[in-house]
Amino acid sequence: MTRDEIKNVLLEIIKDIDEDVSLHLLKPDKSLRDQLDLDSMDFLDIVMELRRRYKLNIPEGDYLELATLDGCVNYLAPQLKDV
Repeated sequence: MTRDEIKNVLLEIIKDIDEDVSLHLLKPDKSLRDQLDLDSMDFLDIVMELRRRYKLNIPEGDYLELATLDGCVNYLAPQLKDV
């Protein structure tokens, strides 16, 4: 997957969790939780959906790396490069 494809998947997952979210206002280097008013369960839903779709192992200790959209893409790109 390309970085843009990963970003689009993430945005799709976020939209599935909160269909009223304004994704066009999302700043890629700012906290997703703060920008989207995600609670810990919403964030966990994103992680679980990534695990489900792509059979990824995302340890809880790595969750901080998924705090921003850019962080998510940077973290996932090596794991999804052959998908």
